[in-house]
Amino acid sequence: MRFRQTPNWIPWAATLADLLDFSGRPVDNVVVTYYASPRSYTAEDVVEVACHGSPVVLRHALDQACRFGARLAEPGEFTLRAYLNGRIDLPQAEAIRDLIDSTTLYQARVAAQQAEGSVSRKLKPLKDQMLELVALLEAGIDFAEDDIDVAPTAEILRRLDPVLNGVATLAASFAYGKLVHDGFTLAIVGRPNVGKSSLFNALLQQDRAIVTPIAGTTRDVVSETAALEGIPVRLLDTAGIRQGQDVVESLGIERSYQAMVDADLTIVVLDASDDLTAEDQALLEKAASQGRCLVVANKADLASAEGYDRALKVSALTGEGVDELRRAIVRTVCPQGHFEQDGGFITSLRQEQLLRESQEALAKARMAAELGLPHEMLLLDLYAALNPIDAVTGATTADDILNRIFSTFCIGK
Repeated sequence: MRFRQTPNWIPWAATLADLLDFSGRPVDNVVVTYYASPRSYTAEDVVEVACHGSPVVLRHALDQACRFGARLAEPGEFTLRAYLNGRIDLPQAEAIRDLIDSTTLYQARVAAQQAEGSVSRKLKPLKDQMLELVALLEAGIDFAEDDIDVAPTAEILRRLDPVLNGVATLAASFAYGKLVHDGFTLAIVGRPNVGKSSLFNALLQQDRAIVTPIAGTTRDVVSETAALEGIPVRLLDTAGIRQGQDVVESLGIERSYQAMVDADLTIVVLDASDDLTAEDQALLEKAASQGRCLVVANKADLASAEGYDRALKVSALTGEGVDELRRAIVRTVCPQGHFEQDGGFITSLRQEQLLRESQEALAKARMAAELGLPHEMLLLDLYAALNPIDAVTGATTADDILNRIFSTFCIGK
């Protein structure tokens, strides 16, 4: 790489340079930026080269760098270096991976907040309170021979309960965090011609499924991914459920039943312009027995029949009630109480498992305090509760755990 002038390596300043081929002829004008330690992504000295983006030129830039002693980065190596150099902690590193993998703006916003340390900020006061209680109990043991009770049971419980509740609440937030991270599956079922495909298209806001007045148009499960309230959802439009007219339609109906079993939520679509049928009743009972379901009365613009008071009124044709349906879907699937927290919930299974371990140890410590057991026994439980908290942030994380986490990153990042 050749510069237009001798580079004056000013931190966080850009310099124009020529990228040369192996014969010394320029192939691109590039911008080179120098980031001085510790104010860089990895907390090390970093030089960043920005090409115009041609894959051939980018490949040549890598070849030239390796020719002069560089090597290709391992998956997640830059983020691993940032973690090892104390630039970020482990929840922030995991959040960076989630940010790269995000498919909705809400996912990206949550990941960005976690990358800024929202999870660690939740954990820090809980850990500090645990350490204060440990110090109090250790002091009580030191003064035991002087018959000074520095930690009566009431005081221990007063200090312990907020920590236990905080850890339990954060662990429980994974129920919502998992949905934000992974999304959920929604199956739309009903009799033929009740408007399942029209509702499917309305939720997607695009014409994905074929809609005709001919009964049995949908013969197989049609799948598409969308976002509801920022949460990824896999929508399944299924074949109309009735006594199959031919082998192909019967196979489609079998797949409709399987979709109900596999889905996190089932929407049973009814025809609000017609009376309930025995097939409707059977389908409602089956959906209710299999888990969470919503009942939707479609064709509300043509409604003439009675008996749909408990159903959500929707018109896939006019769009009436579709927005309310979207909100109802999210309310049904997602636990309440975590929506306003944004990055204040956890989205990592690893973090949830460690927090559950800490919660169990804290519960044992509380029981030991209530039973009046020696403080030495109580301290064992408190130390057992501290270790998983340290593992969440990476303070005591083993090398094999680090390798497993950072191997899931893209190359380099």
